[in-house]
Amino acid sequence: MAQKKPFALRIDERLMKAVEKWAEDEFRSTNGQLEWLIHDALKKAGRLPKSKDEKNK
Repeated sequence: MAQKKPFALRIDERLMKAVEKWAEDEFRSTNGQLEWLIHDALKKAGRLPKSKDEKNK
């Protein structure tokens, strides 16, 4: 399992409330929702780092 790296995030209050509501609607934590959003954005942009399995092919 990948290790998690903590960091501080300053975000506009309205954006944070929207993320919290979205997370609640999808039964995720706010942190989980932010992680999912970042992962999805990286994937769509073709910038998601390759996994160890993909590197070995």
